[in-house]
Amino acid sequence: MAESAIWQLPPDESPPAEFVQAAAEYAPAGMATYAAQLLWQRGIRDPAALAGWLNPDCYSPTSPFAFGEEVQRAIARLKLAYERQEAIAIWGDFDADGITATAVLWDGLGQFFSQGDRLSYVIPNRLTESHGLTQRGIERLAAAGVRLIITCDTGSTSLAEIDHANRLGLDVIVTDHHTLLAQRPPVVAIVNPRSLPADHPLATLSGVAVAYKLVEALYETLPDVPTRPLDTLLDLVAIGLIADLVELRGDCRYLAQRGIAQLQKNQDVATAPRPGVAMLLEFCKRAGDRPTDISFGLGPRINAISRIQGDARDGVELLTSRDESRCRQLAEAAELANTRRRALQQDLFKQVSARLSQMDLSTTGVIVLEDPQWPVGILGLVAGQVAQEYGRPTILLSSAALLAASKPAASDAASSLPDHVKLARGSARSVNSIDLYELMGSQQHLLSGFGGHPLAAGLSLPLENIPLFADGINRQLRQQVGISGAIAPLLLPVDLIVTVGQLGKDLFQTLKLLEPCGMGNPTPNLLIRQGRFENVRNENIRDFKQRKVRYIKTEFDLVDETGQFHGVWWGHYRDEMPPGPCDAVVQLDFNPFRKRYEVRLVAVRPAADEWAAMVPAEPDWLLDWRGQTELPAGAADAEKVLVMTDCPTQWDDLRVWGRQARHDGKRLAIAYQTPPAVDPLESWQTLVGLAKYLSRTGQVATRSQLLRKLGLGDRPLRAGIQALQALGMTVSALPDGLRFQWHPADLSTQSPTAAQVNQTIEAFLSAVEEEQFRRQYFATVPAETIRAIAS
Repeated sequence: MAESAIWQLPPDESPPAEFVQAAAEYAPAGMATYAAQLLWQRGIRDPAALAGWLNPDCYSPTSPFAFGEEVQRAIARLKLAYERQEAIAIWGDFDADGITATAVLWDGLGQFFSQGDRLSYVIPNRLTESHGLTQRGIERLAAAGVRLIITCDTGSTSLAEIDHANRLGLDVIVTDHHTLLAQRPPVVAIVNPRSLPADHPLATLSGVAVAYKLVEALYETLPDVPTRPLDTLLDLVAIGLIADLVELRGDCRYLAQRGIAQLQKNQDVATAPRPGVAMLLEFCKRAGDRPTDISFGLGPRINAISRIQGDARDGVELLTSRDESRCRQLAEAAELANTRRRALQQDLFKQVSARLSQMDLSTTGVIVLEDPQWPVGILGLVAGQVAQEYGRPTILLSSAALLAASKPAASDAASSLPDHVKLARGSARSVNSIDLYELMGSQQHLLSGFGGHPLAAGLSLPLENIPLFADGINRQLRQQVGISGAIAPLLLPVDLIVTVGQLGKDLFQTLKLLEPCGMGNPTPNLLIRQGRFENVRNENIRDFKQRKVRYIKTEFDLVDETGQFHGVWWGHYRDEMPPGPCDAVVQLDFNPFRKRYEVRLVAVRPAADEWAAMVPAEPDWLLDWRGQTELPAGAADAEKVLVMTDCPTQWDDLRVWGRQARHDGKRLAIAYQTPPAVDPLESWQTLVGLAKYLSRTGQVATRSQLLRKLGLGDRPLRAGIQALQALGMTVSALPDGLRFQWHPADLSTQSPTAAQVNQTIEAFLSAVEEEQFRRQYFATVPAETIRAIAS
């Protein structure tokens, strides 16, 4: 955490007495106030909704057929493949979400199709290939007799590759959760929660959860075929959901809760339904009953397989094999890969820090660095560390001797590059809720490919474009945060202020009510004031063969006047502990290996600095009503709620509405709908026809009338007027509107005017496309991101 981070104290508001009373039914004795405070801060404020949120037995999960016609098409095609006994290939991804999604389909579809004979899977190599389908891979599948490809955690934007599959006679079903294009890909079905309203209980599913819902629908359609219960897949679903850092609400939270219950069955290798998972839990010394067992234990080890080895197929075998001997071999390899990953990550972080020490960061908003020797597999991890440490979005790239000619066709842009162009690949991580996806979208003309989320993304671009890209993305950030270019300092939220004496079983059980934690429901941070550290010692951790690893941890006793408690600070040395009285932000945990409660140190500062850098948190001011056909009851109460119905195209639009709501003492409700797809060429033809009509009739039109008629924003309209003027149209601003007068220009191919006209028309088409991208983005961006950035 950056040293300049502001510690944000809990909001100064108390839950009503009736809510505290309702929370008391679930909390340990004496902890009702803390439980109610934590739930209230997370927006759980209806006593009637508590049971469904806290207890999965009281939640009604959503049917997989809520995906509508797309899932119906997918199931119909799978039934046909089952009847014909066609060969099917699963196409997955190499991160933990993609690996577990592949494993879910492998186990789930394996109940209907014989594995190896009629069912196979493909995962790209992380070190030599990009995410997504490739034409070469599709050609190999076609040659092997595959007739149907089912993607998981990928495929929504692979238009060229899907076209290629269709030409070869292969059908494609996409299951994914990444950004949808305005143009539907030519597939049999695309099951993607991005197509659902933002408040839908399935809206935040990750790739593994979407794959599970497809299998669930097939189980319901052909119930007499499977011999293994559907619930046996839920441990894989929990691993992927929590490792992928999606917002755990609605069915996401329910599936994670159920999945952790299933995961606990893998504590004993001898009886475990998944011996590979049991062995990973052995190595990371965890019981499988906590989401942190995934985020700090299983997830990093599963990810390490592809980060270090490149090939992620061993990860799928490790999760699905019932051969204990083979699982032991694969689990040991994963453990060694994770050990290697830790050492490489620490070394690379030191290298990046050394380079940053030579830079003037006062003029840098987004850190962009490249080195041909950096290992691609760990760039995202280190970018996240750097972003937190320096309080700036960070993009780390490696050229890694990749030539466009030898690179698999991950995107049209990449495959169209000249053979001599050297590509850099890398990862980006954001901080302070700065929207990386939008920033990179503004520079996509320099990229060969990019994708991801507001806080994390991957990208590739020609090496020669890196300086232009770095300059452009920093310029775009300056436009976002204001002319000064100053980035707001990091906020470290504090959930509760407690004493050392309150740390222990009762408080732990209270905090555990919130689990599983994740985006939108973070692990609670506890503030200890005026404490001190005693018995501080640090050592290198050891691998399972008791060899030292180049990764440090510091252990200590946290002491105040109420008691003493054991703690750990990962990746830090004892001399980083400030001497004397300190304020510390910690997270309370249980160590099943040591059979004791302990704290993980998150941040520390001398108590002398006390409240100079602490601010109170604000109550929740944003209501997310996007995608709702009818506004909720009370929406018309103008005294309490300001309703925004027009989809924005920039963050400044949302900031203006947010400032107005706060000025008026109201909450802001974003209630705009997902914008319809707009064909830029049709928009141009409509604009030309409209201009000619107004010219012929002598009528004038206001700017508002034109915007409504075209369904566009102001920027594309301005570009369109410039293109009309280049064509010979005179556009005059009158008091009552705009007048159009047509004077066709000479546009012979020899005339220099032709190139200028074409350029202005292209500028209009690009403006329409960019506005489409931005509106689609703001229609689906998580409410948590809007809360943070619009603030």
